[in-house]
Amino acid sequence: MRNHDKLERARGLLDGGEPGLQELAAAVGLSPSHLQRSFQARYGISPAGYLAQRKLDALKSGLRAGNEVSAALYDAGYGSPSRVYEQGAARLGMTPAAYRAGGAGMLIHWTLVDTVLGKALVAATERGICAIELGADEAALERRLGEEFPNADIQRVEAGSDDFLGPRLRAVAARLSGTGAELPLDLVGTAFQKRVWDALMKIPAGQTRSYAEVAASLGAPRAARAVAGACAGNRVAVVVPCHRVIRGDGSMGGYRWGLPMKQDLLARERAA
Repeated sequence: MRNHDKLERARGLLDGGEPGLQELAAAVGLSPSHLQRSFQARYGISPAGYLAQRKLDALKSGLRAGNEVSAALYDAGYGSPSRVYEQGAARLGMTPAAYRAGGAGMLIHWTLVDTVLGKALVAATERGICAIELGADEAALERRLGEEFPNADIQRVEAGSDDFLGPRLRAVAARLSGTGAELPLDLVGTAFQKRVWDALMKIPAGQTRSYAEVAASLGAPRAARAVAGACAGNRVAVVVPCHRVIRGDGSMGGYRWGLPMKQDLLARERAA
């Protein structure tokens, strides 16, 4: 059996159960250390991380389907709810109960601002900026904001006049105009997505990296496709600069806010 086939079998075993590293390695005929390295290189995550993410995805699916929290926890493979609740804010952005409720109880303030890039919707939780959406269709921008947590308390406020969002808008405007102002973020994503987003924020303005180069920087050289998926899942335009990631052949690749916007952003940064 080729190494590729062994890794695919290992992933299948993780999808169907909860084997430990030793058991998993024995089942596919690899040493634990070789399996750990090869799995990380191919999928961008360790076997343990893959298992944890599978369980989290199953939990989220159950909660979204309306299952009771306790049932969703046990169906997803969690023996006890305590650890999930302890880590809920970090992994889901909120507790499982709040996620099941579609973000009920979560307060998001948002507004529309005019920027050098055109209209931008900026939204924030009490922790920080959770979305920056670009586009001319205001209704579409608002609709995007509500898709992830449809039952959150989403309030539109006047730009600059809200104590909750106002102080953050100045930092956002500075970032959109190309300066390096820092601002707090509240990003909800998988562990791998967050690693990718952190890596993107280290790419200097005016430079680009390929999806494969970003994957390699994370110690997962075969995870270029997963990096592209993380870029597509980014909801915070420019601040998390997924526009700085292109294909290996130099072509633009995709961009959530359209290729003309991606090209414009790169041209502005190179000219600065």
